[in-house]
Amino acid sequence: MIRTRVEKERWERETLAPYAQKSGDSAGRAHNEPAHPHRTVYERDRARIIHSRAFRRLEYKTQVFLNGTGDHLRTRLTHTIEVASISRTIARALGLNEDLAEAIALAHDLGHAPFGHSGEAVLDDLMRGHGGFEHNVQSLRIVEIVERKYPRFAGLNLSWEVREGLQKHQKFYDPPTPGEKYTSPSLEAQIANLADEITYYRHDLDDGLDFQLITPKQLDELEVWQHSYAEVRRHFPRLRGKELYSYVIRCMIDRQVQDVITTSEEFINDAGVQSTDDVRRQKKPLIRYSLTLLKANQTLRRFLYKNLYHHPRVASANNRACGLLKDVFELYLKKPSLLGETTAKRVRKDGLHRTVCDYLSGMTDRYLMEEHARLFAEERVKASTSRRIDVGRKRRNE
Repeated sequence: MIRTRVEKERWERETLAPYAQKSGDSAGRAHNEPAHPHRTVYERDRARIIHSRAFRRLEYKTQVFLNGTGDHLRTRLTHTIEVASISRTIARALGLNEDLAEAIALAHDLGHAPFGHSGEAVLDDLMRGHGGFEHNVQSLRIVEIVERKYPRFAGLNLSWEVREGLQKHQKFYDPPTPGEKYTSPSLEAQIANLADEITYYRHDLDDGLDFQLITPKQLDELEVWQHSYAEVRRHFPRLRGKELYSYVIRCMIDRQVQDVITTSEEFINDAGVQSTDDVRRQKKPLIRYSLTLLKANQTLRRFLYKNLYHHPRVASANNRACGLLKDVFELYLKKPSLLGETTAKRVRKDGLHRTVCDYLSGMTDRYLMEEHARLFAEERVKASTSRRIDVGRKRRNE
């Protein structure tokens, strides 16, 4: 039996929670397009994101460790896939729209700069006075402007609800029709936001242990670690080494997800929301951790910043790489012709700084390093040639 889009939309209305975002109730796209016969609006959004060039480039962008450092370390792409998986789990348990939550999760890091958060900080500094740089804002910019896949419009023309979900760190914002301002996004957007946090804290901890930048002894005072560690040791007393630590982190993630599901259900019920508009009028998110895990996660966050993100081996490698990013940015400003014809066309509309920023933020770690080597090799050759010409002229004039 073939399931049509209409049948899928009917299934959502009959099955999902009343406060879930139904694909048949989408506020639509910026550019009108005919509905697909078999796919809902959010299924189409998910496919558009996966098939975008920005999504493919995530494979070669840094999560914490520079891309290429180790075969088993997370990249921005593997992180994104893990966020999408957790988003679907939470959404399904709460009777929400899995396709929407997954689409937001898949798109949430499209705007990340090369070299992770270090690269983001460098670009923000370089763009001071020109609008700054923030990867969530850039993700929205990519799907609305930068990607070019369709002849009739720029961007991916995603649904309003997916674009809403990419504004997670911005103060909300006008609905697509005039009138009341919303103060919160959909529950599906809130899920993708929290799933991102659940994912990166745990897998960064996993990578830090695997890369021996963090030792198990350092984790003794972390509640989130000790709780799951004690549980694993109780059930599997013979586990040792990497197998033990990997399973502890697996249990940490499971505990976090179950906590979010249980706590969020309580907040949703207490709020008495009965529609998506009710959700968007809430002053605070309804998808939350329990207070116990919130405090424990805040302690974990401080630990990771102190012991992993600012670890000399991580910081020194990232700082060297970010020096290359700054060099290329400044060279493009001096010589916009290096941007290429297609990118250079946007300078008149977006300004030179924003055009350069768009171009650089879309680069993978590997490509930026290759571009730096190529550009500055050419600059050295030109400088050497110029010096020889100057010396020859001087000698002729003596």
